[in-house]
Amino acid sequence: MCLSSPSLSLSLSLSLSPQRRKVVFLSESRRFVPIHPLFARLTACKTTMMGTRRQRKRQPKDDSQIQDRISVLADCLLIHILSFLNTREAVQTCILSKRWINLWKTLPTLTLDCYQFSDCEIYENFLFMFLSLRDHSTALSALLLHNNHFENISLYQMVIEYAFTHNVQHFKINYTTAELFSPFFLSSHTLTSLTLTGEDLLLPGPRFDQIFPHSLSFPTLTTLSLKHLVFGCNDDGCVDPFSTFNMLTTLIIDKCVLVDNAQNLRISSTKLVNLTICVYDFLSGCNPRTADFEIYFGIELYAPTLHSFDFTGGHYIPKLFGSKTALSSIKHVNINLKQTMEDSLWENPSILFKWLVNLVNIESLTITKPALQVLSYAHDDLLKVDFPSLCNLKSLKFNQIIRPPLVTVIDFLLQNSPSAKVDFSSSSLWTRW
Repeated sequence: MCLSSPSLSLSLSLSLSPQRRKVVFLSESRRFVPIHPLFARLTACKTTMMGTRRQRKRQPKDDSQIQDRISVLADCLLIHILSFLNTREAVQTCILSKRWINLWKTLPTLTLDCYQFSDCEIYENFLFMFLSLRDHSTALSALLLHNNHFENISLYQMVIEYAFTHNVQHFKINYTTAELFSPFFLSSHTLTSLTLTGEDLLLPGPRFDQIFPHSLSFPTLTTLSLKHLVFGCNDDGCVDPFSTFNMLTTLIIDKCVLVDNAQNLRISSTKLVNLTICVYDFLSGCNPRTADFEIYFGIELYAPTLHSFDFTGGHYIPKLFGSKTALSSIKHVNINLKQTMEDSLWENPSILFKWLVNLVNIESLTITKPALQVLSYAHDDLLKVDFPSLCNLKSLKFNQIIRPPLVTVIDFLLQNSPSAKVDFSSSSLWTRW
């Protein structure tokens, strides 16, 4: 069976016949799986009503007292509720009622998770049949594609192509090779949110082709989240992968690496507001010096509207460069270090101190105890130099109670803003590790 969309012309070599695939699709959909709580309450209500009808002879009741709460719900509301389920659960739930039987065909949000299926063949048959039977006139708002295998690359290319030819706005996928991305992925005028996750690059095993593509054209993209990806140099010899995203406001970089002997990651964006960076920790995997990529690199900021900077690290603190406009525009900073000085590199105290010197207009600073310990290891003359920063500081937060000798570091941070509010709260940081 082929898809009705004319753009989907990829041929699929599935072992089962179209009739057999449809039987597998329907039988797999009817297999019992616990129903999501949102629909469990509605189903329980309907079951109670059916039981009440069976007992009418024994307990006659006025029909006016029986309320069918499901039938009065509009289709748009039911579709909205179904969108919170993964796609397999949504199909199974629709089978429970004749009225719901076709609602899954118009779901605007699809969550396709391989872990919901017993084996990859059933999963791939479900993908093919679901997209074949879906109402192709319905726009696709969001697609989450979660796979732990990519044996049938043409099938996943078809899924990605389907999403981008149906004006997807939010796209999330985990992948191990750039071969998954068909030409349709490289350009979209509707995509606003993109999340790409690769395999952990420090785990033992084969190296995957997880290089972030250079030729992406997403003029409406506002949110970009990247994890376990590789950044390479462009034609200018620089690692500047985000300069073409003119509408980008939120950027998350989680444990990514550089290749091509690059030393710095340049982040240039005219409208970037929120930046989150989590770097690899030396203790979280193999020795990085035996790998063919660089996990130790500096960060160049050329984002004049950057307002919030959230950093998570451990053994290594990157050097921070950039334009004065970008560095001075940052108002809210979160420094989340996990290791103390004894696990850290010797230059970390001076690097962290330079961060605070360059980020002159911080209004809110959230910092962990290990970060304070790193600063406390700095030489006495380093902490006694003229410190022009943190004059606008209004809030200083810690993740736990601080005891001497770290109190002297707190006094140092507050010397130019003694009236700033100090908050000791264990929930002031949200942990990424």
